[in-house]
Amino acid sequence: MSLTRRFKGYFLHGLAVLLPSILTIWVFVWGYTFIQENISQHINRGLVHIIALVTHDDIDITDSEVQKYIESEDSGIEYDDNNIKILVKDEYIRKQARFNKRKTKLAEKWVDGPGSIVGFIIAVISVCIFGALLASYVGKRFWRMTENFIMNTPLLRNVYPYIKQVTDFLLTQEEDQKRLFSRVVAVEYPKKNIWSVGFVTGAGLKSVVDNVRGDFLTVIIPTSPTPFTGFVITVPKKQTIDLDMTIEEALRFIISGGVIAPMNQRIKMDEQTKENLTNPHGDT
Repeated sequence: MSLTRRFKGYFLHGLAVLLPSILTIWVFVWGYTFIQENISQHINRGLVHIIALVTHDDIDITDSEVQKYIESEDSGIEYDDNNIKILVKDEYIRKQARFNKRKTKLAEKWVDGPGSIVGFIIAVISVCIFGALLASYVGKRFWRMTENFIMNTPLLRNVYPYIKQVTDFLLTQEEDQKRLFSRVVAVEYPKKNIWSVGFVTGAGLKSVVDNVRGDFLTVIIPTSPTPFTGFVITVPKKQTIDLDMTIEEALRFIISGGVIAPMNQRIKMDEQTKENLTNPHGDT
């Protein structure tokens, strides 16, 4: 084996081992950064504002600090020395300067410093509390009314249902997925001798069953690598093959483009089969 080919093999092997871990860490870091920048940062700023509002009265402030505060305010008014001296002694302005000083000091720690994690923790706890409230009878009724309002709003109803389908698909718990998809099957789709992986969602349409008189299955054939969309078909039950795969294993198989298959579904390949896969036309 040449040095170049060996290097390429080692590189691809190392990439195959490291890439899943790196991507997993990246997803969590991206999620944390997104929440920090778009949610928890605003929570921290609100906390800083409230704390400064309550505790700024006990802050000591010098005349020079008040003057800097006045000069930093972009009021569009040019002050001379006499006006500055008068404003520095004004109690309302001194109060605003103390508030600004307190708020700036707090922001250094709670917004830009290590205390920023507090907003993230509050955001996570708030989501949990919100979820608990929506799980109650009153919460469900309230959310149903909110969704009805959204679905009756012209622009929102064109976007909200599709986003909800994606989030429901991604965040559905395993037991709920089992209720949504009863089992995994293989179906000859889109034409004969081409087999697709699908999820059984029902027993067919009544009109079809009554007219054709047979056992049918409703199967959704998800697209790869994003299984959020797909095709819903009704096929005779005898034309499907039950696959010994869990819903989660089937989703991994689809998302990976068939690369990640369950151990019990993998076919052991001899050298000739591998050669046919990598070089189907027998080129040298």
